[in-house]
Amino acid sequence: MRFHLASTSPARLMLMRQAGIEPVLLASEVDEDLAVEAWEAEHGPATTTQVVQLLARAKAEAVLGREPEGRAMTGLLFGGDSALELDGQTLGKPHTPERARERWLAQRGREAVLHSGHWLIRVDEGRVVGAVGATVGARLRFADLADDEIDAYVATGEPLEVAGAFTIDSLGSAFIDEIHGDPSTVIGMSIPTVRRMARELGVAWQELWNR
Repeated sequence: MRFHLASTSPARLMLMRQAGIEPVLLASEVDEDLAVEAWEAEHGPATTTQVVQLLARAKAEAVLGREPEGRAMTGLLFGGDSALELDGQTLGKPHTPERARERWLAQRGREAVLHSGHWLIRVDEGRVVGAVGATVGARLRFADLADDEIDAYVATGEPLEVAGAFTIDSLGSAFIDEIHGDPSTVIGMSIPTVRRMARELGVAWQELWNR
């Protein structure tokens, strides 16, 4: 049973490997801003949970059938997305040092929720036989960082391309005082949630072990 990961995130790959699974990596290349804008044009402003769920689904469906060897896809296909909710705002990747610094000045010493969207599709010889989605949140308390700590962290470049401008599996781990919820959710995907979703699609977790 092959597990296809519609992501090139090193953090998600690390989580899968720690869980005993070597996934097939597929780059989804979804334009996230465009996808959210299209959804909001039809439905109105999206909540953070709606954003991560619709992007998780879009990423999975974007690579559906794109098996690297050119054969018909069989197995599970996962798409995921994460965003931080602070003061009712959805905060994704800051992309620039200036925006990352602004984020940290706003969130230091405060609590926020990291939402992770999951979309899992079961495919048999290229045919979709089932799909299920789930959104999970974990509450965080950020350390009350001094300005020089923020500047040094931003200068490393690490917070620029991660949701919420932080990590817990690298340099940013020193700046998170508390986590309430599944820690893997904050890294990029909730492994216990993915196990439950796989089971719902008729796949036992141990069937995916291949390391």
